[in-house]
Amino acid sequence: MSIDVFDFFSGCGGTSKGFELAGMRPVFALDFDEGSSKTFIENFPEVEFSLSDIKNFDSDIVGDLINRDNATLFCGCAPCQPFTKQNTRKPEGATDPRRSLLAKFGDLVEAYLPDYVFVENVPGMQRVSGSSTLNRFSNKLKRLGYDAEIGIVESQNYGVPQRRRRLVLLASRHGKITFPSASNGVERGKPYSTVRDWISGFPPIAAGETHPDIPNHQAANLSELNLKRIMATPPEGSRSDWPEELRLDCHKDGYSGHTDVYGRMRWDGPATGLTTRCISLSNGRFGHPVQHRAISIREAASIQTFPEDFKFFGSLVSQAKQIGNAVPVQLAKAFGSQIVAHAGQRVG
Repeated sequence: MSIDVFDFFSGCGGTSKGFELAGMRPVFALDFDEGSSKTFIENFPEVEFSLSDIKNFDSDIVGDLINRDNATLFCGCAPCQPFTKQNTRKPEGATDPRRSLLAKFGDLVEAYLPDYVFVENVPGMQRVSGSSTLNRFSNKLKRLGYDAEIGIVESQNYGVPQRRRRLVLLASRHGKITFPSASNGVERGKPYSTVRDWISGFPPIAAGETHPDIPNHQAANLSELNLKRIMATPPEGSRSDWPEELRLDCHKDGYSGHTDVYGRMRWDGPATGLTTRCISLSNGRFGHPVQHRAISIREAASIQTFPEDFKFFGSLVSQAKQIGNAVPVQLAKAFGSQIVAHAGQRVG
């Protein structure tokens, strides 16, 4: 059975690409970010794209695109910042309008009753107690006749070379559906994918350089001081390996926090979770394992398991944000394959 994908909050297209690789057909996507929209449209030219805010777009277009001869899947990976541990700017109890995005997505689910629903977000979303956005959404699904599973998944267990914990909701209107079984890990007899597996084949470039033949293989520039710092950082090392004269003033009094900043990635293990500043040396363990620079856009995309022919557009800052916000492609593919199998059992 063909499954048509309607990707709300699509970003640059990590979820759509994973579902496409699993055998589904993306037909519609929506996002309000212009950089992400350019990337999505270039990589999915046959998909109807709406550069809109979900709260005020013309949803009739969704109804016009639904083919009742096919199964439909709505995915809604809304912006996660209101639920992250890093979101400390608002006082407790303050309202962030982004919390209403999942509620609006729920209204669309109610209006069109897709066969499947997929939501991905940060684990913090589940920790909000009481009548939370997630609880209201899951209760609505139950009232509409969906069977839903909610849980935390570890991306490295699904072939992603990155330690990235995510909350996933998977729902079906056609009986119970479960998460796909994890594929990687010692107990499963298959090692985790590693940074080496995914980026070692890219040719060397210097900080600030763009490779002439490999799309998006571009590294951010470094100041003279930060270049000295990365040169003083050994493989798998961090700022703790620097001589005194290279240390930041805020770290000279024995400060032990933020140990990953300025650190190098390990070759033979999963990376730490990529963020929207994943090509910035000073914002995490984003230093190349051996080259004197932070990872490039292309390398960051590979660690998010995007295929090498997937191209990114916009400023360097925008591209890094698109990649850091994306659902890892291999994680989406694993869930997509589970949905395809479930739909096949219905037909069989």
